[in-house]
Amino acid sequence: MRHTFLLTSLFSFAISVQSPAASGSDPKEAEYYKIESFAPPQDCVAEVGSIELMPDGKIAFGTRRGEIWTVENAFDADITKAKFTKFAEGLHEILGLAWKDGWLYVTQRPELSRLKDKDGDGRADIFETVNAGWSITGDYHEYAFGSRPDKQGNIYVALCLTGSFHSNAPWRGWCVRITPDGKMQPFAAGLRSPGGIGFIPDGEIFYDDNQGVWNGSSSLKHLKQGAFEGHPEPLKWWDLANGALGKKPLATVDKSRVEAERKHNPNYVPPAVVLPHAHVGNSPTAWDWDESGKFGPFTKQLFIADQTFSTLNRIFIEKVNDVYHGACFPFLKGLRSGPIGVRMSGDGTALFVGGSDRGWGARGGYPAAIERVRWTGKVPFEIHEMRAKPDGFELTFTSPIDPASAKNPDSYKAREYTWALREEYGGPEVDEVIPKIEVVSVGQDAKSVRIKVTPLTKGHVHQISLLGVKSAEGQNLLHPTGYYTLNEIPKK
Repeated sequence: MRHTFLLTSLFSFAISVQSPAASGSDPKEAEYYKIESFAPPQDCVAEVGSIELMPDGKIAFGTRRGEIWTVENAFDADITKAKFTKFAEGLHEILGLAWKDGWLYVTQRPELSRLKDKDGDGRADIFETVNAGWSITGDYHEYAFGSRPDKQGNIYVALCLTGSFHSNAPWRGWCVRITPDGKMQPFAAGLRSPGGIGFIPDGEIFYDDNQGVWNGSSSLKHLKQGAFEGHPEPLKWWDLANGALGKKPLATVDKSRVEAERKHNPNYVPPAVVLPHAHVGNSPTAWDWDESGKFGPFTKQLFIADQTFSTLNRIFIEKVNDVYHGACFPFLKGLRSGPIGVRMSGDGTALFVGGSDRGWGARGGYPAAIERVRWTGKVPFEIHEMRAKPDGFELTFTSPIDPASAKNPDSYKAREYTWALREEYGGPEVDEVIPKIEVVSVGQDAKSVRIKVTPLTKGHVHQISLLGVKSAEGQNLLHPTGYYTLNEIPKK
């Protein structure tokens, strides 16, 4: 049931934010992708929690301080022409924006709302609650991350636990689905600390969970109706679903492993892509992808932000034996703050990124930022895809490789490891394996290589570095290491 209400301003802030300086991106990476920083007005603290594309050519971003701003000329080659307008204020920690049917849908801490600018003056004047069916206690950690709509118009909300450890209010640690008519449906349980929720190119819904209790490392996880994502505390609310999700999952066994848990608990969904803690980041957030081919050679791969490292990583996903898994690669360093919101433009010419360092440190050094990333048109020499094979992996590249370097087994270094599922916070890498690498073949087009990895270890991250592989022109790989989460070994 929706209800309309009048919004009054609950607070107002006017804090000076430093004007953009030169990009802090890696000089080599900047040859291929440029980071450009917007300069918000003095009364805009751009602690960006979510970004959306508007139908009038503007972008909108919601902030952790409860404001929504629109940006005109956000795509202009001259970034200084951007014009900021406050669209709404007085909301509560906005971590989801979605434009749908003439409304801007807003996921804020206590509810999913929708806003409209009825009189066309650039500010919202209608505010409606779509659904407020989940509970909050007032704890700092009870964030709510909202998706954009699926093809049926449903919006999904990933709800963080209370205090990072507990589920002290109904539906904390759950993903819920809000239908177009405003009804809330429980969807999946066992979430700990989501940082983002959204879709991958085939339309399936995913979220990323941050390292902590029952999560030795952060990871990207597949959300299926009735799925259990590993944290047992939220299962206390399972019976509230009134049988809609089937039999209650078993609680995770302390110090278990992913493979053992899959056998123990049929509802358990393994992490699709682990984002190895301290290797590629500490706190993943939102992601998006390019459908146009105008953002470089990585069409339909994910660009996922890491708040702590102030970086973007790249993810290739595939499905083997009906289970998702894939590889993570470093992509771009040097964002000014801790990125939380990410949105690719429809034409692929710009990836908008914004965030905050409040509550968690971020390497970028700025308290807040709204930026855009653009491809320079120059193709980096990178691992393009990493696919699982029955005896190893096939790696493809963005440009031809030097066959002699690719055939040399000394060009490769590998290790395999996992994490225990523990009721303690985080944990070290365990069960390390150092495999043997053999080169099976180099593709006729010199843009792929097949390697045999002995052994392949199900449930482990396979970290493979191609330190000696060079391009046909003698270049080193810009990012030579891939991290593949092997949930299933292909049969052929």
